[in-house]
Amino acid sequence: MNVTSADFDPMETLLHILELSDAGGALTDEDIFVGPGDANAPRPRLFGGQVLAQSLVAAAKTVGPDRLVHSMHGYFLRPGDAANAITFGVQRLRDGRSFSARRTHAYQNGTPILSLIASFQVPDTGIEHQEPMPAGIPAPETLPTSAELLGGINHPVAQAWAYERPFDIRHVGDNIYFDVKGEHVAHQAIWLKTLGPMPEDQNLHRAALAYASDYTLLEPSLRRHGISWATPGLSVASLDHAMWWHRPLQVDEWLLYVAESPSTSGARGLNLGRFYNRDGELVASVAQEGMMRLPEGTPGID
Repeated sequence: MNVTSADFDPMETLLHILELSDAGGALTDEDIFVGPGDANAPRPRLFGGQVLAQSLVAAAKTVGPDRLVHSMHGYFLRPGDAANAITFGVQRLRDGRSFSARRTHAYQNGTPILSLIASFQVPDTGIEHQEPMPAGIPAPETLPTSAELLGGINHPVAQAWAYERPFDIRHVGDNIYFDVKGEHVAHQAIWLKTLGPMPEDQNLHRAALAYASDYTLLEPSLRRHGISWATPGLSVASLDHAMWWHRPLQVDEWLLYVAESPSTSGARGLNLGRFYNRDGELVASVAQEGMMRLPEGTPGID
């Protein structure tokens, strides 16, 4: 049963979240912007992908329209509160002939919750190569949606993942929502796209992809050890996030998100991801280390 309000529109929420105000033109040694929290979040903690995306939008507002974000490196410093607005301070570190560098701090209650540096570039040409897209991946239209898998579960988180995410997310093969079926491997693939059309702004598409990249990136570490999201006592939090955009992309069209975990140790899992469009072009890459803890003596975990 879908217990989500009938008038809730996840795409409208995403576009609202990414529409920052300029705080009435307030300036310190930074450009100041303000963005909303997420009143519909199923948990009090603010989703990390949202803060990443908003920080990139804030930084993009301080560069010329000819400059696109090509890389960012961020650290999550404190948990954010989903019920409260976020203030973004952008420092203009450098503007060169082709590149601009910006540092964004995201604040709640005057305290930084995320620190991020992003680089923007005027589009240019040069030598090219890429890692090829994996072969034999089934089309997204043949795979079940999150709503089909989770919509019948009367639980706030299940309902939020089924109906309140602004992205259509479809796992290639088995998901790890409730259990880990088959071989416990440290890799996976999903298809994703926004539920509706996005504005043409390429920086907004890239920020939205940063938002979505945080949904499932830690799953290869969990999958490798037979840990599902429903494992009792599981505690997971993103520690840092790095991303590179290689080519123009449309986040409102299907993208294949391939991820793997080369190492997990010390209650931290490192996970790497690549995004391909349906033409097989590698459009972005991502890396994240996350904290993952289980209660001592948890049975049945590899």
